[in-house]
Amino acid sequence: MLLQLFTTFFKIGLFSFGGGFAMIPLIQREVIEKHKWIDDKDFLDMLVLAQSTPGPIAVNTAVFVGYKRRGVLGAIATTLGTVLPSFIVILLLALFFAEVRDNRYVDAAFRAMRPAVVALIVAPLMGLVKGMKWYLAALAAAVAMAVWYFGVSPMYLIGAGVVVGIAIAVYNGRKGAKR
Repeated sequence: MLLQLFTTFFKIGLFSFGGGFAMIPLIQREVIEKHKWIDDKDFLDMLVLAQSTPGPIAVNTAVFVGYKRRGVLGAIATTLGTVLPSFIVILLLALFFAEVRDNRYVDAAFRAMRPAVVALIVAPLMGLVKGMKWYLAALAAAVAMAVWYFGVSPMYLIGAGVVVGIAIAVYNGRKGAKR
């Protein structure tokens, strides 16, 4: 199982371009649809945790999946599987960068990948929105608009979300205690 965790996340790390968010649909496909290691709800919870903890979201998600499947050793296997491909590619690029940095084909290839990376980020978001209640999807859209269009710092919005979440939990706790 540890080898399967490692190889699955190595493959994800090897074929992902565009950073952590671009890896999310590949992780989703592998751990939910292909291997059925976790369900949609647990995956969404892991994404929330992975986003709210320090570090890259893809690595954090890999840690949570590995830990859920095989504990600390699973977390180590998935983490190594996720970061090793990037490490190897960066090492090779660093060795040969001086020779290819002005190559117009390399530049064109990187420019051509940008739309695909955007699609890889948007696709899982659309899938996650399907399972949300309409008002939560509207709230997510409003938060995104506040960040991108109005330039509101995500830190303020996360802080507001924490305060509102705690207030709702306290309210529901009191409401449940009165019953």
